[in-house]
Amino acid sequence: MATQLVLVLGDMHIPTRSIDLPEQFKSLLVPGKIHHVLCTGNVGSKKAMEYLQRIAPNVHTVRGDFDKDSSLPNQKVVQIGNFKMGLIHGHQIVPWGDTEALAAVQRQLDVDILVSGHTHQMHVSTVDGRCLINPGSATGAYSCISSDVSPSFILLTLQGNTSSIYVYRMKKDGELDVSKSSFDKLQSKKDNAKKVNDLE
Repeated sequence: MATQLVLVLGDMHIPTRSIDLPEQFKSLLVPGKIHHVLCTGNVGSKKAMEYLQRIAPNVHTVRGDFDKDSSLPNQKVVQIGNFKMGLIHGHQIVPWGDTEALAAVQRQLDVDILVSGHTHQMHVSTVDGRCLINPGSATGAYSCISSDVSPSFILLTLQGNTSSIYVYRMKKDGELDVSKSSFDKLQSKKDNAKKVNDLE
């Protein structure tokens, strides 16, 4: 099976809280390379949505708390390769960004990876053998939680049962910081099953 490249981003709030994506991001996000876009909502404008649609042939987005398009779903499940991926904005989670509440939604949707936003804070973790991803705000738009937000997005490469997770974050000096981690869904499920058995 061919490797799938997935762009994960959201909370752009263009033009209300930010003018545009950073130029350093735009130079990386060119059409023809990315297969899917998963967007956590709060895109902000038709022009910004059209930009995402030019990047990849498959754009999946959900409705954020500031999105006016009522046709957007509140949650969505997408199968990409061997991965079942859930997508929510995150304003439905109380408290916002809470790992246990997100894990409950992940179990309800029965997904390998749950993508959420709303906090504008990038976060990647593994809970109960499944992956939680928050790409942060692609523009660095302020939120009610913080006015000091670094622009960030995530690229996933999905091959077989392994996902490489590349986090792109703009530093204060304008330099781009890239970090990598990975999530192997079969190994994570085995590790979680062992942990449960050890507790019994």
